[in-house]
Amino acid sequence: MLSDVMVSFFHLLSLYWSRKPADEFHMFGHGRAQNVAAIVSATILIFFMSLEAFREAIPKLFQISETSAFQNTYLALIAIFVGMLIIAIPSIDILRTKTKGASQKAQMVALLKDEVSYVAALIAVALVAQGYYVSDTIASLFVALIIALGGIYLLKDNVHYLVGRAPSQQFFEKVESTAKSVEGVLGVHDLKAEYVGPNIIQASLHIEIEKGTSIENADKIAHEVKEKVSRVTNCQYCVIHVDPTND
Repeated sequence: MLSDVMVSFFHLLSLYWSRKPADEFHMFGHGRAQNVAAIVSATILIFFMSLEAFREAIPKLFQISETSAFQNTYLALIAIFVGMLIIAIPSIDILRTKTKGASQKAQMVALLKDEVSYVAALIAVALVAQGYYVSDTIASLFVALIIALGGIYLLKDNVHYLVGRAPSQQFFEKVESTAKSVEGVLGVHDLKAEYVGPNIIQASLHIEIEKGTSIENADKIAHEVKEKVSRVTNCQYCVIHVDPTND
């Protein structure tokens, strides 16, 4: 639970930090702070919680005896049921949120890890009460594995965002079709985009217009493309380059 408090603390801190406006050092805002917090959470899950759980459980495989039984099975069951109920409340709240940032996803992984751990503990308590004392150790190993897998998932998912993850192919197709729908745009090329925060995309593209178009009209077309692409695709940072079309 102490580890969970540490993880939640980093998520709360990252949420506060990610909402800071852009400045001269972070021109696209501080949205990636949530990805940093998620990687910190993954590190805690893998190198602290999971390894510690394995370290405690593995030696017990060779020390199974009747002393592994619980002193008060009913108290253990009550504690597990209460824990499952408490964990379910924020889990349902996060699941109901349509758009989830990196911190919310990381917190969801931590909550699901706890819920699965409680289920494993519930089964283990019931089996130990029937005399299957090895069940407690097996459940501990299972929980350690679940924690490790959750940490690996968070690590893999958030590293991509920190090194510049691109949106889906559907996003690029929508940007291209939207830009071409503007009157005066003859073609689109060199379209690039990446996530710079939770569901915040920075994109740049070159549009081709007819040769001889005045600067004023070219600027008007570029502005219309930027406004329409931003509205249709929810691209917060959109840079338009204007090129004359080639014969």
